[in-house]
Order: sequence, then C-alpha cells, then structure tokens
Amino acid sequence: MNGSKGSEGNVDTKSSKDLGNILIAGVGPAAIQTAVQLFNAGFSERIGLYNRPGARAERIKRELNLNKFEMALTIQGKEAELTTKVDCFLDDVSQLSDEWDTVILATPCTSYANVIESLQTADLKRVRTIVLLAPNIGSNDLVKNLLLKETVEVISMSTYFAATKSLNSAIKAHTKAYKKRIYLGSSNLKSRMVNTLQEFLKSMNIDGEIVDHPLDAECRNITTYVHPAFFLNRFTLNEIFGLHSNDKKYMYKLFPEGPITPQRIRIMVRLWKEIATLMNELGAKPINLLQFLNDDNYPVPTECIQREDIDDFSEYEAVKQEYLMYIRYASILIDPFSEPDHEGRYFEFSAVPFKKAEEENKGVWSIPRIPFEDYQKLIVIHGLAENSGIPMPEMKRLIKSFESECEQIESLLGIKESIIEARRESSLGEVTNIMKERKRQLQ
Repeated sequence: MNGSKGSEGNVDTKSSKDLGNILIAGVGPAAIQTAVQLFNAGFSERIGLYNRPGARAERIKRELNLNKFEMALTIQGKEAELTTKVDCFLDDVSQLSDEWDTVILATPCTSYANVIESLQTADLKRVRTIVLLAPNIGSNDLVKNLLLKETVEVISMSTYFAATKSLNSAIKAHTKAYKKRIYLGSSNLKSRMVNTLQEFLKSMNIDGEIVDHPLDAECRNITTYVHPAFFLNRFTLNEIFGLHSNDKKYMYKLFPEGPITPQRIRIMVRLWKEIATLMNELGAKPINLLQFLNDDNYPVPTECIQREDIDDFSEYEAVKQEYLMYIRYASILIDPFSEPDHEGRYFEFSAVPFKKAEEENKGVWSIPRIPFEDYQKLIVIHGLAENSGIPMPEMKRLIKSFESECEQIESLLGIKESIIEARRESSLGEVTNIMKERKRQLQ
C-alpha cells in the first residue's frame, strides 16, 4: 500500500549514512539486489522504492505487505540469504515526502526522462545525488537538463554491475555473477560521492574505476556495441515473433543457430568506429573494443587470441579486426574456462534464448526489451552525431533497415500500432534535451 512502512523500518546502528536515505526508482531484480546489498554493506539506513502504477506495482505492494516489507537476495556460491526491510513502497509521486538524499534510477535508460519528470512533481529538495545504474551515451546530460535543481549531482555507472534474475517472487532475486569492473563518471568534477560508490562496488569485489567525464563511463557498456549489430535484424524479429520454424534460436550462437555471421561482425566493428569518432568529438576517450570485451567482460584463452592482438586491436586494418572479433565469438560459444562433463562437453555459454513477444489481444502485442531498447539507444547516439556534424553511415543504414523490417512484421502479423514509432519519437526528444544541456554547459 502506498507509503506504508515496514514493521520497524531499517534501523541498524552499524550502517553508515554515506548515501543517506536512498530512493530506488524501479522494482526489477537489479533494484532488489542493489537495495539489499546497499543496506547489508552499511551504505544506508533507509531505503524506499518507487515504481509507476500498474500490475507489477500491485504485485509488489501485495508481496511486501505479506512479507513485512522484507526483500531477499541469494548469491551464486554463497549459502546465506541476504535480506533487508525497505522503508516504504510508493507508486504515487504525490505521496513522496522530502526525506531522500540519493535517488538511484534502476529502470531502463529509455525510461529516465519519464521517471525524472514524474519525480519533479514531488518537492524533493533534499536530493543531492542521482545515480544512473545503466545509462546510455548522453543519459547524464539528459537527466541534468530535466532537473529543475542545477546543484544535484548526477553519476553515471557504465552498466549494471551484476547479472540478477527474479526468483518466483517480485521481492526475491538471485545474483548469478558480478562484473569485473564498473566505470563511474560524475557531473561534479570534485565529486566525493563517486568514491562512496567505489567503496560500495568494492564491497562486492568489483573494481570501480573513476573517470573524468560521465561520457567516459557511458560509452563503456557492452550492449551498446554488441546488441545493435547482432539483434537489429530480421533474424531476431522472426525469432521474437515466432516466425521461425520449430527449431529454437539463441542470442549468441553462430548462424544458423543464432544471428552471428561475418556480416554482423563487420557491422559491429563499423559501429564501434563510428561511436569512437563521436566520443572524440564530445570529449570522451574511445574504447579498444576487443580489449574491453576481453578484459572487462569475458576473456578468451590465449590459444585463441594472443595478448598483443587484443592490445593492438585498434591499430589493425578492418579485415583483421573483423577476423579477431569473429574468433572471439566462436571461442565463447562454450565457456572455455568451465569444467567439461564426462563426455568432454563444456558449458554452452552462448545458448541464451530470445525473450518472445506475446499477443495480449488481437493485434496488440507485449514487446520484449531486446532489441527495441537497443534501437532506441541507437536513435539517441545517431541523433547526437547528427547534431555534432559526425556522419554515421553504418548506423544510419542499420536503423533504416530495422525500421523497414519492423514495418514488414507489423503488416505480416496485423499489428495495429507501430512497434517503433513512439520509441523513435521518445528518443528524438532525448536528443533535444541532451543537446540543450551540452549547449548550456558551454555558455
């Protein structure tokens, strides 16, 4: 129920107040894991949750009330279950009181504008920090532009720091793995809060690297480079909408079991180069793509790719870059560091199924986040490039091709409303706000 307290609230004398009272926007697995680990590591005594009204919010309210506002987290390889009592859950911004010091956005980055605009209607004068758990390129500037209070610090994490899923409950989650390294960039050049977040990451054995600018963190998200190249295509749409034959397809397998082909590897390399040019223009440091994928995400054995090829990847000609990237994805079809079974088979790392679209009513579909949020993120990046005078022919071609394929799917399945039009308009609105903020900063 809106504004209801847990039976005792969060009271623990061992907790520090480095982040003060924390309001987490979003109630997915990432929000649950973040809340539980912040409290258990002593970074806040009071944690509240906010989510837009709807069926999920009703389920959260019901389960929190039944469980005395206690949420739980299990972690792979650890027997003990971590729990915490959240102070309140609200799905009505009018009931938000001015008691929060830090707001964490644990929603998709495509929802940031809606969340901030909703929170703006509440009189939250105490808020001094907003943390973006999984931003897109430009998200920090977007949020800064939408804020009425210029003194609020906005911190971008490069990406969500774990792999977490729900456990047959809206208030229980399981964390399977943690990221090796997360980059942190603040709108405040003299930020102390990034050090606090760095300590929080350290409590989970994650290396938190502080960078000079939010964009330096935001461009270090693996999905920015991988998802558009692999998933903005007819192969993925056919699988999502059930248009393939009965054989199942997987997200990270080579064609025909999955979408990965030499052509899509070429798209990935070209998109990376175009984004690198934009990052240079915007004052951020581009990444070495192969080094980033290997060192910050998942490595491949040196028998497959030599260290010097990883370190020198950015200097190679396109053909060699594409070859090395194809070798990487061929090398992690299985987990090369897992223990083989009695038949010599390794864990099938790449067998990640696509989440399917579902027809809720005649011509009305529930659409999965992948690849449509990736499309939205690409629209923002391309819009920033256009406004900065940076040509992105590969990205433009990919966007147009995906839009055409979506229109064909709509026609084939009799989908009443465009599955991308509203998403495109929303993303173009984000571009406008980001550019306003960048111009304001230059004044």
